[in-house]
Amino acid sequence: MEIKKKLTRFLKKELNSKQVSIKENQNEKLGDFSLPCFNLAEEKKENPIQISKNLEKKINKPTYVSKIEALGPYLNFYINKKYLAKTIIKKINKKEGLNIKKKNKKVIVIESPGPNTNKPLHLGHVRNLLIGDTLAKLNNKIGNISKRVDIINDRGVHICKSMLAYQKYGKNKAPNKKTDHFVGDYYILYDKKSKKDKNLEQELKKLLIKWESQDKKTIKLWKKMNEWAISGIKETYSKFGTKINKYYFESRHYDMGKKIIEEGVVGKQFTKDEKGNIVCDLSDKGLGKKVVLRNDGTSVYITQDIALAKLRYSDYKMDQMIYVVANEQEHHFKTLFEILKKLKFKGVKKFRHLSYGYISLPGGKMKSREGTVVDADALIEEMSLLATKELKKRNKKLSKNKISKISQMLAIGAINFFILKYDPKKDFTYHPGESISFEGETGPYLQYTLVRINSLLKKTKTKNKTNYSKLTNNYEQALIKQIGTYLEVIKKSTKECKPSLLCHFLIDLCKKYNSFYQNCKVLGNKDLEKDYSRLKLTEATGKVISEGLEILGIEVPEEM
Repeated sequence: MEIKKKLTRFLKKELNSKQVSIKENQNEKLGDFSLPCFNLAEEKKENPIQISKNLEKKINKPTYVSKIEALGPYLNFYINKKYLAKTIIKKINKKEGLNIKKKNKKVIVIESPGPNTNKPLHLGHVRNLLIGDTLAKLNNKIGNISKRVDIINDRGVHICKSMLAYQKYGKNKAPNKKTDHFVGDYYILYDKKSKKDKNLEQELKKLLIKWESQDKKTIKLWKKMNEWAISGIKETYSKFGTKINKYYFESRHYDMGKKIIEEGVVGKQFTKDEKGNIVCDLSDKGLGKKVVLRNDGTSVYITQDIALAKLRYSDYKMDQMIYVVANEQEHHFKTLFEILKKLKFKGVKKFRHLSYGYISLPGGKMKSREGTVVDADALIEEMSLLATKELKKRNKKLSKNKISKISQMLAIGAINFFILKYDPKKDFTYHPGESISFEGETGPYLQYTLVRINSLLKKTKTKNKTNYSKLTNNYEQALIKQIGTYLEVIKKSTKECKPSLLCHFLIDLCKKYNSFYQNCKVLGNKDLEKDYSRLKLTEATGKVISEGLEILGIEVPEEM
């Protein structure tokens, strides 16, 4: 809140001290802000309670403060309600209160979601994708330049599994469904067949060696299946509005990783173990010995990640690189960053692994190989059906076309919000029915609140003088204070890489608006100034909700 900064500056000057840190009060009976006097007491070698009492009498109250009151070691400040309303509402409605000015723009590169070309995106990928998208928008909002990059894992043993199954059982069939799902069926088939036929594992190793030696027949099959998978994956990206600035393909730079490893052997950063694998010994870091190149010359994940780190730094010279990858890879990234340090790569200091937890379903964890995973496309379809049922109950006047369009918006809104409202590090269970509800902490609840606001604003063309002294009751003031903290929440969400903070802010805001709406007559008052002033507060609230939802990738229909 800008008023907090203003009051802090005033107190630093008034008290001639840098030991000033005020906090917002949740209890309105204690004022809007409090100055704890402990640091001042330490600085002046006096009792904090006495300092508080002295300051109550001494401070020249600024015009925007209605009362200063000492309470124990705290000095409480009550902000003039009219000033609070005018300052916040006017600036937001002019969009000045929604802008963040930043002198030193930073380039933030965000890797997400990193799919494999052997299966469609599943619910875990969706969490990754949504975190990446939202972090990019948050950074853009605070004035940084975000770049969304993606690593397409299109080579290795896992890719060869779907290739081998198609080679043996596919009979050269063309896709008869969404192409990434078609490829994924063969990945599942391999797992089923390999449980019965132990020879498949040896065939798999041979196929990988053929691929790395650029066997023409193998490469032709790989290209065909790769194109199917990537085409389908990009189609799913578009459903969530994901835009990638640059794609990196493992197949194109794993050789670069091999060369770096070979140079590392010469430079003695890497050695060979008894099996002939090239390893990096990180025992002194508590990470053990990591194989960076197999004894048969084939690469592992970290081989390409070493190359990719250098390649991206060369491309962007970023101020920060954020890898959005599940928490099961925490050891991998600790190892990667230590290896890069061994290789004296300066950019590693700017790298961060943002790990996130598992999403479970009511029936348990998802397993891709066993085909028990909920894929993103099926989830969107299921959520759209649930939304359609709910819409038909609520609004029987909607046409089929409108229901179809609105259902898609509600489906994406439900998925995005339910996933993003959890702290990235936390595991949680996804409940489809709960997430699509029009009540509670859900995307549709936020969408419905904004639809109500927009509808209310469309109903009136009345223009009158805004009298901010009309907005002084508890419901109005609670709402004003909430929208006044929006930019602070944006900054904190960005700094801590937690879209969940923005989600909870929006829920609290919508609850406060609906409470205001139910208890304060917005239109039809005898006092037209009150009508118009409450409409301006409604307008400002709508602007904040609208922008917050846009950052979360949630569209809002005209009606619901």
